[in-house]
Amino acid sequence: MARIILFNKPFQVLSQFTDDQGRGTLADYLKRPGFYPAGRLDYDSEGLLLLTDEGALKHRISHPKHKLRKRYWVQVEGAPDPGAIKKLLNGVALKDGPARALSAEHIPEPKVWHRHPPIRERQNQATHWISMEIDEGRNRQVRRMTAAVGLPTLRLIRAAIGPWELDLLKPGQWREDIVNLPK
Repeated sequence: MARIILFNKPFQVLSQFTDDQGRGTLADYLKRPGFYPAGRLDYDSEGLLLLTDEGALKHRISHPKHKLRKRYWVQVEGAPDPGAIKKLLNGVALKDGPARALSAEHIPEPKVWHRHPPIRERQNQATHWISMEIDEGRNRQVRRMTAAVGLPTLRLIRAAIGPWELDLLKPGQWREDIVNLPK
């Protein structure tokens, strides 16, 4: 059995425990020796980050060969028309190779917390939300994918990783679960 922490990483917090530049880190929220992040979430992204005390589970969560699905709520500038959604599903060309969403759909604004500082908003440009799943984790992949279809990302929240979901955790909150590892 392994222990896992589901943590709602706030905006502008690093997915590590130390920083020599004085930015916010996991150490500001978690005092659990022996737990390490299983993957990462960009400094300017929010939402679910998993930490574990078990190396095999960390590998199973974070290694690309396992193709663990990750679901994101993406607030974009502009309206995601059916053509843009179709492009995300069919695949877009990125500098480091093609990328495609496993699922993508225009959704109503999810019930999420207010972000500080708030996103930049333009008076003449509406924002909308997309729910999107991928099974890769390339650097800033979701942001680059939405930009490739003309929808710049304003806010990015990871809502789920595999079977684990953010649920009602507020930014900076966490809960611990037990995971039975298969033999």
